[in-house]
Amino acid sequence: MRIDKFLKNSRLIKRRTVAKEACEKGLVKINDKIAKPGDEVNVCDIISLTLGSNEIKVRVKDTSDVNSKALADTLYERI
Repeated sequence: MRIDKFLKNSRLIKRRTVAKEACEKGLVKINDKIAKPGDEVNVCDIISLTLGSNEIKVRVKDTSDVNSKALADTLYERI
């Protein structure tokens, strides 16, 4: 799954266009490598996301296409 789509499905970022812009600005890293919007995310990858002064680190648990808000937090675990 693409990183911009994963960020939107997991509800870490609310809209896919905002997730794409965050990737283009270098605010998203996959395994300590700056991510482009089309980079693939796999299970066990570590995603670092910088939003303002906050940094969020999560480990990917699942990459299924979940659209439910209740199941969104099952896609990752915070580190």
